Amino acid sequence: MNSFDWKDLIDPLFYIHFDVNGIKLGIYIVLFIVFAETGLFAGFFLPGDSLLFLAGIYSRELIENILIIENDFLNVFLLATLVALAGILGNIVGYWFGAKSGYYLYNKKDSFWFKRKYLVQSKDFFETYGGKAIIFARFLPIFRTFAPIVAGIVSMDKNKFMFYNVLSSFIWSFTLIFAGHYLYGFLLSNYQIDLKEHIEVIVLILVAITIVPVVYKFSRKSKEEEIEK
Repeated sequence: MNSFDWKDLIDPLFYIHFDVNGIKLGIYIVLFIVFAETGLFAGFFLPGDSLLFLAGIYSRELIENILIIENDFLNVFLLATLVALAGILGNIVGYWFGAKSGYYLYNKKDSFWFKRKYLVQSKDFFETYGGKAIIFARFLPIFRTFAPIVAGIVSMDKNKFMFYNVLSSFIWSFTLIFAGHYLYGFLLSNYQIDLKEHIEVIVLILVAITIVPVVYKFSRKSKEEEIEK
């Protein structure tokens, strides 16, 4: 394992190539990050979408941390499935935490930092768009972390939550991992473009794609609140 640099925390390749005394642990780190980003408050700063896209490119290397599979498709399929399961488990933990803390929040008095009306509005939102909210949140940083927690707080129906939890996790993991793997192969074989040589560009593009909608939503909400005032 190379010397640690704090900047490594936002570099997906740091996790993919992670090893201790020559023992490769990349697959375990990737799965933990997916779990943390979807189930723990502390996970919102971790690289999610770019990590999965790059994991698709390095799928064989990651799966070889566990076992050797010669079939290329099975490598990608197994990786995507494991990531999906980690995402499902993370959301379950997030929902459980939200459900346990919901009673306290509903009875908490309004303060500068907390407004009960927002909690009520969140409940209405999940009752109306619950399924879509869980699915879309998978592809949006920060929302991916807090969506299951809020779903638990507003007591979203458990069966409905689990259905969309499983569906969204598989859509998210399979889309990004398969896209990374097969786009890499397509560009390399047809245009001799090796995506492994353009990792920084890929990360920047993916961050822009996922962050822009979030920034737009917040800026639009701020303008609407100013107009109401």
